[in-house]
Amino acid sequence: MEMAPQFFRHGPSLQARLFFFVLLSLTLMAADTHFRYLAGIRQVFAIALYPLQKLANVPMTLSDTMGAVFVTNHLADENAYLKQQYLADKGQLLQLQALRAENDQLRKLLEAAQRVESKAVIAEILRVPSDPFNRKIMLDKGSQSGIQTGQVVVDDVGVVGQVTRNYPWVSEVTLITDKDHSVPIQVVRNGLRSVVSGTGKDGLLELRYVAVNTDIRSGDVLVTSGIDGVYPPGLPVASVSKIERSPAFVFARITCTPTAGVGHHRQLLILSLMNPPAETPADAFEIKPETRKREKVGIR
Repeated sequence: MEMAPQFFRHGPSLQARLFFFVLLSLTLMAADTHFRYLAGIRQVFAIALYPLQKLANVPMTLSDTMGAVFVTNHLADENAYLKQQYLADKGQLLQLQALRAENDQLRKLLEAAQRVESKAVIAEILRVPSDPFNRKIMLDKGSQSGIQTGQVVVDDVGVVGQVTRNYPWVSEVTLITDKDHSVPIQVVRNGLRSVVSGTGKDGLLELRYVAVNTDIRSGDVLVTSGIDGVYPPGLPVASVSKIERSPAFVFARITCTPTAGVGHHRQLLILSLMNPPAETPADAFEIKPETRKREKVGIR
């Protein structure tokens, strides 16, 4: 069959084709909008094209998955690092807080040492015996630091105890709460003198052998009287917490609360011994010959 040359072929122009397809599109859109004729066709095309869409999305899905894995690993490493850093920073913060508290305590001890007339040495608590009936502690200062038996130990608020045993590098302190320890005291309000004794229990002292009609009240502050020649006068010791008076007994039952306590701080002050009274020279009692001559002349 003989084909006609290309030159003699004629068809719709491009403008006619464009107009036809635009009109067809508008018609289909209008029919689909008003009559829903193409919904089923769209469903068929969507089902047919779904595998192709999934296949086309595979590279993107793989890329997102790999990125999520890398991000998760990075976040896990960063989280572990931040946890370690947090623990380290928290430890340093606790150390700084402890150092600040210790610094404040040392400052208070220095201020207390300035208030006391006698010299003082700062010592640190090494050990607290576990025996509940033994109220003694060990300090890190001994005879090599000039510590002597009998020296008074205080903190920034009051009396803690007394050095009872002395070693070259450590010393043993008996607390005022020990059942065998007593401290001469004086009531600040009225000047009443007495002796406060330990009970063997933490935070509890007793004021013994005080008559039921003695002028003493709850809340009275007790300080060292200084009459024993060991404890400097005026150091806070305790405060009266409870008084029990009964006509059936001669003495009142008075309990006191210590002002100081070894459970509060690690540093304490060891006060030097009170200066003994100056001895009178032996020749002060000798009568000189000149005095004897004058006495003889006067008698005559």
